[in-house]
Amino acid sequence: MIFTRWSAKLPGTQRRAAARSDRAAPRPASGTPAVPPTAAPAPSDVPAVADGVPSAPTAATTGSVPAARAEHTDPAPAQDRTPATLPPTVDALSVHDILGTIPALVAVVYGPEHRLAYVNGAYASVFGPRPAGRTAREALPELDALGLLPLMDQVLRSGKPRTVKSRKVPGGAGDRTRDGYYTFTCTPIEVAASGPAPDPEVACVAPHKGVLVFGAEVTDQIESAERLRASEARQREAAVTLQRSLLPQELEQPDDLCVAATYQPGGTDAAVGGDWYDVITLGAGRTALVIGDVMGRGVRAAAVMGQLRTAVRAYARLDLPPHEVLQLLDGLAAEIDASQIATCVYAVHDPNEGRLVYASAGHLPILVRDPDGTVHRAAEPTGPPLGTGGWLHTSGSVPLGPGSSAVLYTDGLVERRDKDIDHGVEALERAFAGAAGAPDIVCDRLLRSLGITASHDDDVAILVLQHPARTGHDAELFHNAALELHGGTEAAPRARAFASGVLASWRFSPELHDLGVLAASELVANSLQHGTPPMRLRLRRTDRRLIVEVTDGDDHLPRRRRAEPADEAGRGISIVATIASSWGSRRTPGGGKAVWCEFALPRG
Repeated sequence: MIFTRWSAKLPGTQRRAAARSDRAAPRPASGTPAVPPTAAPAPSDVPAVADGVPSAPTAATTGSVPAARAEHTDPAPAQDRTPATLPPTVDALSVHDILGTIPALVAVVYGPEHRLAYVNGAYASVFGPRPAGRTAREALPELDALGLLPLMDQVLRSGKPRTVKSRKVPGGAGDRTRDGYYTFTCTPIEVAASGPAPDPEVACVAPHKGVLVFGAEVTDQIESAERLRASEARQREAAVTLQRSLLPQELEQPDDLCVAATYQPGGTDAAVGGDWYDVITLGAGRTALVIGDVMGRGVRAAAVMGQLRTAVRAYARLDLPPHEVLQLLDGLAAEIDASQIATCVYAVHDPNEGRLVYASAGHLPILVRDPDGTVHRAAEPTGPPLGTGGWLHTSGSVPLGPGSSAVLYTDGLVERRDKDIDHGVEALERAFAGAAGAPDIVCDRLLRSLGITASHDDDVAILVLQHPARTGHDAELFHNAALELHGGTEAAPRARAFASGVLASWRFSPELHDLGVLAASELVANSLQHGTPPMRLRLRRTDRRLIVEVTDGDDHLPRRRRAEPADEAGRGISIVATIASSWGSRRTPGGGKAVWCEFALPRG
């Protein structure tokens, strides 16, 4: 029996034949896309016949394998016979497909002369079309104007990318009507040669070294930053204006002191702080000097500073000891803003005592220069900063006689980020020791010596005071005279006789002489009636005023009141307040009080 025509029907025959056919078919080379074989001509509808028996179609003739055991199967649907769709890859995309669609500026150059190979549509829309093949200096003059050609040379030599930020591109080029800003990045690349290889035997041509110039537009960011800077500049200007308006426009000049102050806000990159200073005449020749610093920046710090300065002037009118003034300020600072603290020095100079009595709330020490040029610091702060609450301040004192000087300052003068603040204070001591001249000249010299410029990163406030040693004609305008009173009925006549003789020797006019004697008599009478020994009458003359002062051992301060017609007393203070330019009273450190009045001298 012949089995040839039946072999196709045997189980497994079809599978073995198909496997042999697959092994015999050539495989595509690696890296070459598989291409489906060309379809063979369709076999005849008439099956092959062997010995009169029809034979089954074979794999060689049909290109397919029938089902085993010759079972009949329905043809698969058309979609099932379609080859599976492969995912797309970027290997098939060109430079034009990728770079031509992005909104950033792209230019590709090659060679040491940076010959232009390609610009995308975004670049052409900004700068216009550019001819390929020419050097960048010819084809891309805008890059030369932006200063990118030296950077491209550097990238080509080093093989490392470089970036320049926020370069301005003027409007009017291409489709751009307004100025724009771009950040350019130059990246080294290799540009393949175009056209056929010069030698057919050579498999490839060496690529050119080139640079890809990528420009990302940052116009919106730059404009936003400029608007922010303009807003900050307006806020800073408002804070500086507020700060300067809250500082004294003109310092009061005491009779016995020469005073000058300066304030310099921080540079444009620094927000305005809360530094302040003030000079307050207290009467009877005494002067209060204040300097402080609110911890903070901007309008808020300046506003807090203004409130504290106003409060200091109000509390100073009470003629309280320095530590009591700071105690009141401490409570007020906590009420104004619990999150704000401030440092402050409040000092009082009394020419009769030749001392500077002060209280410091966490502030830097006062520096005092003696007549021989020796500089020494006042003691450490006598209390914590204002606004901390719950602490008691105390007062200290430092000598400040004729010929001495002192400087009060804020931390912006001596504090540096890279040094301890003590080094700054020591540098200020050395500068102050050699800073001679009037107080305003000393302020300028201290600023220069400490390296304070317009771009300094913090506010600076300086207050310089000098107690001049008067000689010659100037000394003739300043006199002191005092009389100890022990009480008794003879005290009042002695006081009147002493005042009359002193005022006559100072060659006052008869009218001022009589007013001075009357004021001395009323103040002594008030002290004799309401005070306790020891008592003292002091007369003081300056170039601008006559001061009459009486001290005693009782600390109850007199008040001006309206006396009824039938009252035999109560008119003394009213008389003094009527005839004098000003009057006042204060408690003295020893537990007593001082009552004084002043008469303004005519300008001669």
